[in-house]
Amino acid sequence: MSDAPDPLLYVQPAATRVRDPVTGRSVWLAGMVRNARSELDKLSFELWFGEEHPKADRRAIEEALVANVRQEGFDGEVVVIARMAEATETSAPAAKPSKGLPGMHGGGGVQPHGGPISKRALDGVRHIVCVASGKGGVGKSTVAVNLAIALARLGQRVGLLDADIYGPSLPTMLNISSRPLADADRKILPVVAYGVRCLSIGMLVPADEAVIWRGPMVMGALRQFLQDTRWGDLDVLVVDLPPGTGDAQLSLIQAVPISGAVIVTTPQKVALDDAIRGIAMFRKLEVPILGLVENMAWYELPDGQRDYVFGEGGGLAVAQEHGAPVLGQIPLQTKLRASADAGVPAALSDDPLGEAFRDVAGQVLSSLATLDSPQTESEA
Repeated sequence: MSDAPDPLLYVQPAATRVRDPVTGRSVWLAGMVRNARSELDKLSFELWFGEEHPKADRRAIEEALVANVRQEGFDGEVVVIARMAEATETSAPAAKPSKGLPGMHGGGGVQPHGGPISKRALDGVRHIVCVASGKGGVGKSTVAVNLAIALARLGQRVGLLDADIYGPSLPTMLNISSRPLADADRKILPVVAYGVRCLSIGMLVPADEAVIWRGPMVMGALRQFLQDTRWGDLDVLVVDLPPGTGDAQLSLIQAVPISGAVIVTTPQKVALDDAIRGIAMFRKLEVPILGLVENMAWYELPDGQRDYVFGEGGGLAVAQEHGAPVLGQIPLQTKLRASADAGVPAALSDDPLGEAFRDVAGQVLSSLATLDSPQTESEA
């Protein structure tokens, strides 16, 4: 992977905080900031003005942008390339918030049925890894979020897609309150949290509003999240699938090449039975099983003894029986629940819990390295 920083990590949040006095929008939403690039300790981008921008405003906008990039933590050289465009180009609405994104909640573009699905690779994305579970309540989203954070801490360029349309939890677990924007090409721009590019339907609808959509609308949204999003160059895109083995899983596997799946379960028999069904689904669809994570494996008592609340070793037995590696056992801890509620993932810490998630991430990377090739385009 490149040593150059991802320019959008600095430019996008910086540009959303600088207002264009002509349009009243942020300079990012007005489409004035373009072609951001980075080279080790140098960051450059184009800043487009119209004739209606007086020199004083141009200078103020440029200075504010540089200051905001510094605030985002970039301490190298910042080069702003000023360009002039027709007034109509800079004043035209180049991008809109989520309501206007094509095919999304109330927007135009793709119709609710989503159209036919054709499999195609995502530009710049090397591997897509699905995190799945046969049933809900086993901590799948917690594992997905912490896996993404752990991968990023291991030096990977990571994206995280919350594909659970009916029960999105990513905004809470990552403390995200901002909404994704769209660029001049109408591509969705993920929100960056802890160095991970994130996207969830929970960022687009109010927290107290239910997403009451029929299956085809969900499929259309998932396809757009994948194929109409500017993910950029990623080593791994982690997809938090909804629980079960239904339309969402099938549509995603039909839409993009999947490098592998991580199955999350608890040691409890009712969870293990569904985990086995999940393994069977992915194998039937020729998606490699990267491994199994046994969550809530035990509760550690004050005297150091382990209380196997949901049973002992069930996940290990299933993994062995079905030829899937065990990526890790995550204990039942108050800290893990509290970190998710606070939006500060446990994988950010250097304690044993954070180390456990980095061990899982390391094994996922090792499994991906054994694949014949990175994501390649194939027929549906």
